[in-house]
Amino acid sequence: MRSFFLLFTATLFSVAATAQDIKAYSADDVVLRCSSKDTVYIINFWATWCVPCVQELPEFNKLESKYAGKPVKVLLVSLDFKEDHTYKLRSFLDRKHITPEVVWLSDTDPNVFLPKIDNSWQGSIPATVIVQPGKHFKKFIEGQVTEEEVSGIVADIK
Repeated sequence: MRSFFLLFTATLFSVAATAQDIKAYSADDVVLRCSSKDTVYIINFWATWCVPCVQELPEFNKLESKYAGKPVKVLLVSLDFKEDHTYKLRSFLDRKHITPEVVWLSDTDPNVFLPKIDNSWQGSIPATVIVQPGKHFKKFIEGQVTEEEVSGIVADIK
């Protein structure tokens, strides 16, 4: 019985430690995080409950792998509900083998955070922003994207 309790406690602590890997970001934090002038950022807004979002997640794994070691960063911004982001989101990411960095958007008022990301964003997801601050480049795409489509945009920036 004691070893079961120890195993259960160790498992609980390892799940809690993993869940803390997903940081809460405001829209301002996302913009600040993606402001290095020598890096291209591919930022995707998605949620676990959004079927098209989940369908396109493997494309971001491909992008993460393709640009490893290059000045291109992939950031997945989850719009999951506050009560789900700690445990449900982490287990979802583990189950789906999602490799890019994931943060959780803590802003709750779309009238405030949408225009901070892009003035044309109507609020639907998935939504992807590709930015290169050093070249004053920004491309916003509302809807699903493919690795090929995003790679083509990144190639045009360089």
